[in-house]
Amino acid sequence: MSLFNGSISLNTTLATRWQRLTTPLTADVALRETMFRQLSEAYGSSDRHYHTLTHIRSMLDALERSGLALQDPLVVQLAAWFHDAVYSYLRDDNEVRSALLAKEFLSKTTLSAERCSRVVFLIERTKDHTQPQPAGDKDLLWFLDADLQILGAPEADYWQYARQVRQEYRLVPEFMYRRGRRKVLEKLLGVPQLYQTEDFRSRLEAAARRNLRAELQDLG
Repeated sequence: MSLFNGSISLNTTLATRWQRLTTPLTADVALRETMFRQLSEAYGSSDRHYHTLTHIRSMLDALERSGLALQDPLVVQLAAWFHDAVYSYLRDDNEVRSALLAKEFLSKTTLSAERCSRVVFLIERTKDHTQPQPAGDKDLLWFLDADLQILGAPEADYWQYARQVRQEYRLVPEFMYRRGRRKVLEKLLGVPQLYQTEDFRSRLEAAARRNLRAELQDLG
């Protein structure tokens, strides 16, 4: 049985990608496989609907399409794998805890302390995408844009995402959810640009703003 939401083929594909990414970092097969199972179980938890391995796959696909834009693809891909490993709408330290999990695993590999710190930094920056970002940090900007690509998805895909987010907050009363979600959407719409890279901005910015405005209007 698959350990997470999604097909067995998705599991196989991601397992292969994980092994390809981490094998150069450690010869300890048990360590790599144990971490993959832990991530799979986390992203496959029954309370996950959007923040699943499908989201991780989408991020990895987007990062791979970046071509030569990334300076350290290994670090950025590691950050993608771990960035939502810990996720609970009841907590405000998910990013810190996800980063600590990544740090714990990477400390047992050959990845340098400097690059490990970069993984931690990237993960922690996902806490608030509306904050100003260092313009010269291309890896960070690509990483953050890949995380937000769903906002600029085709309308049907965006509404599926919106429903999945609501499912993750299913224990929150409707009036409270609507109030909180409106604040999130308004904050996103209030930034000068949702996407930090020209690639994502040219393809997705206009669609993302349409989607956000449509959901905001639907919330009343």
